[in-house]
Amino acid sequence: MASKPLRWYIRAQLGVLLLPAGLCLFGEAISRRIVQMLGQDRGPWFWYGTLSLIAINTGVGLMIESGLLRGYPGQRSDQGSP
Repeated sequence: MASKPLRWYIRAQLGVLLLPAGLCLFGEAISRRIVQMLGQDRGPWFWYGTLSLIAINTGVGLMIESGLLRGYPGQRSDQGSP
C-alpha cells in the first residue's frame, strides 16, 4: 500500500494531466464536427466530445480534491509562526 503523500501526489498529477488531455480531445471533437458539417466523414465526433468532457471533469475534480494549490494536506507553509 502506498503512503498518503505518494497517493496524494499521484492523484494531483493525474488531475494535472487529465485536464489538458481532455481539452485536446475537445478540440479534436470540434474539428471533426466542423469537417463533417462541410460534407466529409471524419469519424465519431460525439464520442470524442463525450470522452473529453469526462477527462476535463475528472481532471478538475482530482485537482480540487487534492488541494493542489495548498500543497500536501496537513503541512503548513508558515512554520515559523507560533
